[in-house]
Amino acid sequence: MFWPLAVIAAFLIGSIPFGYLLGKANGIDLRTVGSKNIGATNLGRMLGSRWFFVCFLLDMAKGFVPAFIAGHRAGLIGELAVPPGQAAWWLAVLVAAVLGHMFTPWLGFKGGKGVATGLGALLGIFPALALPGIGSLVVFLMVLALWRYVSAASIAAALALPLWTWYAHAQFRNLREQDLIARSGPGQREADAVTLVVPYMGWPFVAVAAVMGLLVVYKHRPNIERLFNRTEPRLGDRAHRTPDEAFPGVAPETPEKPPQSGGAQSTPTPPKD
Repeated sequence: MFWPLAVIAAFLIGSIPFGYLLGKANGIDLRTVGSKNIGATNLGRMLGSRWFFVCFLLDMAKGFVPAFIAGHRAGLIGELAVPPGQAAWWLAVLVAAVLGHMFTPWLGFKGGKGVATGLGALLGIFPALALPGIGSLVVFLMVLALWRYVSAASIAAALALPLWTWYAHAQFRNLREQDLIARSGPGQREADAVTLVVPYMGWPFVAVAAVMGLLVVYKHRPNIERLFNRTEPRLGDRAHRTPDEAFPGVAPETPEKPPQSGGAQSTPTPPKD
């Protein structure tokens, strides 16, 4: 019963809407302002960069904690060649945490885009997905530094994730093959024999990385449209907030009209007898 309970716990932890709660604590409902997303980016645009980092780290933690604890409990931390059955359950914990963030039941099954929670969950599956996650993070930072679009950087990192995952596991298999060949006799170096002994290619991790990447891209559909229309805000831009968004429940003051100057002055009409 450990793995099913771990999956359920991961979904519930991932569903905690930290961005929405931090916004509410500051008098803002993120669902009604800015991009109307409850993630760290929208929170940072409305309240400042400090709140972006606070929310990003909290969203990362709710992906990292369930994935790392589940892997540690199962004795998988530090193992790259994970047996397929355990790999499937471990990956289910990762996916549950991300889906909890994307479709939180506490907000009508609407949530964030899953970038921070997904990164945290990747780092929690160490090293099978932590190493590819670091590679995707490098892609994210490079794209962000070049163009200052958080959405474009997130999409690029999501698309790079399955490629990094395939590369990491393929290199691991090559190292095992070379080690086996070095310790084998001349008659045992046929490729088929090596493949039988070293069959692992990490395909479960590659498949889940691809699904996660596509989910992140799918959740960024409005951002993609704004990028094409050149209306997507860059990193550091503060969203314009109307007075009722900045101070909910407080009606803005209506300025008095200035007296007319120049021109014909209207004269009062005398009362009729």
